[in-house]
Amino acid sequence: MPGPVAGAGLDLFPDASNDDPARAAARRAFAVKAATVVGVHLGVLALWQLAVVLFAIPVFVLPSPRATLATLAQPHYSWLPNVSVTALEIFGGYLLGVIVGVVGAVAFSWFRLVAAILLPLFVTLNMVPKVALGPLIIVWFSYGIVPNILIAFSICFFPILLTTARGLSEVDPDLLDLVRSLKGSRWQLFQKIQLPGALPYLFSGMKVGAILAVAGATVGEFIASERGLGYLMIQVQAGLDTAGMLMAVILLTLLGVALYGLVLLLERLVVVRDARIQ
Repeated sequence: MPGPVAGAGLDLFPDASNDDPARAAARRAFAVKAATVVGVHLGVLALWQLAVVLFAIPVFVLPSPRATLATLAQPHYSWLPNVSVTALEIFGGYLLGVIVGVVGAVAFSWFRLVAAILLPLFVTLNMVPKVALGPLIIVWFSYGIVPNILIAFSICFFPILLTTARGLSEVDPDLLDLVRSLKGSRWQLFQKIQLPGALPYLFSGMKVGAILAVAGATVGEFIASERGLGYLMIQVQAGLDTAGMLMAVILLTLLGVALYGLVLLLERLVVVRDARIQ
């Protein structure tokens, strides 16, 4: 039975000389979709600019896109250091969430007793509001990047754990019986059957986790931080610097889009199209 295998994404850039109608149609559909996405975003920017001009909206309420972008040239915001700190928190917490989530899902799959003991505990811990957990993490680990990485991790790892565990458990019983009848080891069963079948579920959880990691890092910076985009937003809020706050929100969004895009690219490389979970 064919399954998601590594290298399945080698057809992302097919040789034009070996083109076929299906691939050409897929490329045209992708181009139309990309143009639509870009057009919608440009339309929102145009409406934003038009609304500011027509209704004479005060700058402290809603600055124009031009005024918002102009903040990037102002050195007192320290955009690059703050973006770097927030990016480290987001990507660090997300990577830790992926590692712990996948390892935990494999442990649940291999050892039913571990799943019976720990899964209810993880569900309970996940119900704790992260805004309430944040001050405790700050007390335990002090200020800095590490607490915010842990907050981002605490928010994003649970969906990765659950979806991956589900994927590892949804294996065709006939395949399991076949591998066991051939004296296959647990590792062979995992490598050849469970892991390929669980990849679509893993990436589904990783997409959700990518969104939550951004929220987690931002929550951590709101609670207590000395650097980062969330910290910067708190600082400029006192002066009603709406342009600075909007620019910080835009940069946070771009970081999230970049992380989500990396997950999508990796999914295209290792999971065949028909097996992907949208």
